[in-house]
Amino acid sequence: MPGISVVLPAYNEEENIGPAVMEAIEIVGAIADDFEIVVVDDGSRDGTAEKVRRLAERYPQVRLVQHQVNQGYGAALYSGFTGARKELVFFTDSDRQFDLTEINKLLPFIGEYDLVIGYRAPRRDPFMRKLNGWGWSALVTLLFGYTSRDIDCAFKLFRREIIDRINIESRGATFSAEFLVRAKRAGYRIREVPLAGHRPRVAGSPTGARLDVITRAFRELIRFRWRLWVEGERAEI
Repeated sequence: MPGISVVLPAYNEEENIGPAVMEAIEIVGAIADDFEIVVVDDGSRDGTAEKVRRLAERYPQVRLVQHQVNQGYGAALYSGFTGARKELVFFTDSDRQFDLTEINKLLPFIGEYDLVIGYRAPRRDPFMRKLNGWGWSALVTLLFGYTSRDIDCAFKLFRREIIDRINIESRGATFSAEFLVRAKRAGYRIREVPLAGHRPRVAGSPTGARLDVITRAFRELIRFRWRLWVEGERAEI
């Protein structure tokens, strides 16, 4: 088994981060001898970073990457991905909505595919969040073609080399969409896997429905679409 970096982006997840890290250590440690847990604290205002520091003192596999101010979900993922040191990178959110044992559903495909990505079946979120997620995936598909049925599903496994070979500029909620679109256009092979273990959030508060987060996502999506047009025109010259 190649080494695995587990990236956990976190923003004000003081209640969840401890159990999330311990779950990752237990489950991934049973799969791979060579692994690390990279927690990216994206400018949290609570005790998230301090909890991670305490865990890092006890467990050498745990590492904290900290943003001094909140930069956005995509920025947290980018810092985690570029800071990962292992051959494989796996990420999930710190809110513990995913059953981490389902990583075992992804691993068998990583030999044949470059990205193995989950989709929630079913998705256990409030109706409006599910509706928003469906609409976002439909919009991305309309603008860029099909990449995934659940673009923002935070349960993905991929080869570390991909992040070095594609240029991702989005740093907000559009990050996952740009990552998948660019990876597919670069020729990387993608496999989708259904996940049955999606759970309701039991602690902390989601930020994806905030107006500023949504506005930034649409701005980034438009800029990304424009960049691809410009890149395509340059390639034709």
